[in-house]
Amino acid sequence: MNKKHKKTLQHILQNPVQAGIVWKHIEAMLVALGAEISEGSGSRVRIALNDVRAVFHRPHPQKETDKGAVVSMRRFLKEAGVKC
Repeated sequence: MNKKHKKTLQHILQNPVQAGIVWKHIEAMLVALGAEISEGSGSRVRIALNDVRAVFHRPHPQKETDKGAVVSMRRFLKEAGVKC
């Protein structure tokens, strides 16, 4: 993981929950962690990391995530054993 990926991970894991993280940065961080990302129907994205699977929706029309998506991503990363 490079510095930008680490910063994105820190933004996801920090308290209070931060909205406005660019989804492309989250996907890039997940790929750097070794996640497999596949397209679902519509704006769905299937993500598999360390035998943990989840489905997320890409934000649209804006490119930033909301607080609910950040909380869900945080939960997914913790279940997958990712730590800062």
